[in-house]
Amino acid sequence: MGYLASSSRYDSMVYRRCGRSGLLLPALSLGMWHNFGSEAVYSNSRSMILTAFDHGITHFDLANNYGPAAGTAEETFGRVMKADLSSYRDEIIVSTKAGYYMWPGPYGEWGSKKNLIASLDQSLRRMQLDYVDIFYHHRPDPDTPLEETAEALTQIVRSGKALYVGISNYDAEGTRKMSRLLQKENIHLLIHQMRYSLLDTSNESVLDALEEEGIGGIAFSPLAQGILTGKYLGGIPSDSRANGHSVFLTGASITEEVMDKTRRFKAIADERGQSLAEMALSWVLARKQMASVIIGARNSEQIKENLGALSCLSFSEEEERRIDEIIGGRSE
Repeated sequence: MGYLASSSRYDSMVYRRCGRSGLLLPALSLGMWHNFGSEAVYSNSRSMILTAFDHGITHFDLANNYGPAAGTAEETFGRVMKADLSSYRDEIIVSTKAGYYMWPGPYGEWGSKKNLIASLDQSLRRMQLDYVDIFYHHRPDPDTPLEETAEALTQIVRSGKALYVGISNYDAEGTRKMSRLLQKENIHLLIHQMRYSLLDTSNESVLDALEEEGIGGIAFSPLAQGILTGKYLGGIPSDSRANGHSVFLTGASITEEVMDKTRRFKAIADERGQSLAEMALSWVLARKQMASVIIGARNSEQIKENLGALSCLSFSEEEERRIDEIIGGRSE
């Protein structure tokens, strides 16, 4: 089947409501943090975007600093949108973010109104779009009043440059505060993007805040930078991220404790008839606040493999108990 040839592309995808909103997100979203910038091969990046869309993955997650080089993932996405997907714009959710370092000087990062609005304008130019569907504040700013950041997000929605707004990497208290500031302006905080996986459940309190405020959750790094694919169970492959120059995953991250948990998770996945990666994605999606998980990929085949997570999204009480014991470091 060629790209975009299927009228039944949505049949294999599960769509889930994002918090208390009218928006449905695909259970799997394609993240463009790696492998879509100017250092990547364009034909492979294009293939992944079109393969994802052809399988019902309608949400593409970007940020102003994604690449490398920073900004070039948005340029790649804009190029594919213009050449291949422009007629499908109303079937696609595009999200981008600002808050991390992007350009030199006092206005190139964090959460000021100056930075957020300027950054979104730059992102729209790079992607050759009139608007994004979701715009995130990428990280909390300890020095800018939250009221100013909320004012910027409000202005962005009212300007029509974003349909919805979200936050990322906020703690539970900050999430509640931002939600209530936006409520005063009749703006709904749609979504919170957080790190969450079988190997990192530190954001449990944020999930509680999402439930209270009617905000949808979306998880990044649901496979713990690839650890939950099982690729490190036999050692660190020479071509793996942990053996490269990543500051987010190094050889020091591959501890015996982490590997022991990974082996035990894999045993449960085997019993369920899933790969470890499929179960890891399914487990995150089984959290009721999670509308979607963001997957990364190096090639189109990896995207197709992740679709297997959708075949078994429920867990028995016994499976949840055993998983909780592993997460808590207890023996079975």
